[in-house]
Amino acid sequence: MKFSVDRDVLADAVAWTSRAVPSRPPVPVLAGVLIAATADGIVKLASFDYEVSARGEFAADVETAGTALVSGRLLREIAHALPHKPVKFELEGTKVSVTCGASRFTLATMPVDQYPALPEFPEQSGTIDGSVFQQAVAQVSAAASRDETLPILTGVRMEIEGSNISLLATDRYRLALRELTWKPSKSDVSAVALVRAKTLLETSKLLGAGDVTVALSSGTGVDLVGFEAGGLMTTSLLMDGDYPPVRGLFADDTPIKAAIKTSDLIEATKRVALVAERNSSVRLAFTQGEVTLDAGQTDDAQASEAVECVLDGDDITVAFNPTFLLDGLNALGSEYVQLGFTQESKPVEFVGLDKIGGTIASEFRYLVVPIRIAS
Repeated sequence: MKFSVDRDVLADAVAWTSRAVPSRPPVPVLAGVLIAATADGIVKLASFDYEVSARGEFAADVETAGTALVSGRLLREIAHALPHKPVKFELEGTKVSVTCGASRFTLATMPVDQYPALPEFPEQSGTIDGSVFQQAVAQVSAAASRDETLPILTGVRMEIEGSNISLLATDRYRLALRELTWKPSKSDVSAVALVRAKTLLETSKLLGAGDVTVALSSGTGVDLVGFEAGGLMTTSLLMDGDYPPVRGLFADDTPIKAAIKTSDLIEATKRVALVAERNSSVRLAFTQGEVTLDAGQTDDAQASEAVECVLDGDDITVAFNPTFLLDGLNALGSEYVQLGFTQESKPVEFVGLDKIGGTIASEFRYLVVPIRIAS
């Protein structure tokens, strides 16, 4: 194997592929990235951890075709550190040399024949705008659980019906729902997939703003989801289990509504939360014309701040985990936020507004369970 390629092209492909290299591989060869140079001038990189695979390819000046397996961690660090000059790879016996300008590295190879077969990429199900996909995944993944003792809640549920996709995530204390459209291969497509939130978030960030191909396979004993864009490809095993029926948590009507400028509420929450002790809350008291935020229940520190708001309904006071509150407000991406209440102890719905009394941005909805206020 012998080929040359531009440093930036190599670095991008290695950064993408090495993301699926496990930090603690169950077998030594899974710590490697597979490099395959073909006679037609294409170099393919691949990694696999039995759950997630990542593959990238690029055009190169291939002098000799061949395959090698080298440490993914070292390859990533080297590719990132190389000067901006052409890079030459060459397999010499059981070593791979990497030369770039005056820099030269030598990497030991691992046995290629012991590397597991990569999963087949599923049949294309449709395409979606990469920037829309990235925003939607970022919005809902904040609500996914980080608690591995409840693995089902660490995933994002994808519900596909025709040209519509719904993304859902919850950690039992909050719920995020994002609706978006895509271009399905078949107009009557209907599918449900539960994808690890971490995998989905990393994938959406790296695939870019162009069209992203989404592919789903099921009923074959191994259920996979695949994403591909610009020569970068990944597959992931779908998660097993019954996701809780969370859609019904959104109330049909909220008799009390409060509209606030999103940036004002974010900044006030950040300031007031400075005195909130660990696991304590920020209280929001809504009255006609303003909402007063306060935190701090000890003599050491207390804080309060009033923010202008428009209240439709009775006065109400609720308390939130400040992190959950900020995650939702930051995810909205709208100038104004509307909070919808049924009663003090019930979940509060957050939706975006373009202006006070304006159009509700219904594509993204965020629900937070308030913390009980001590009487």
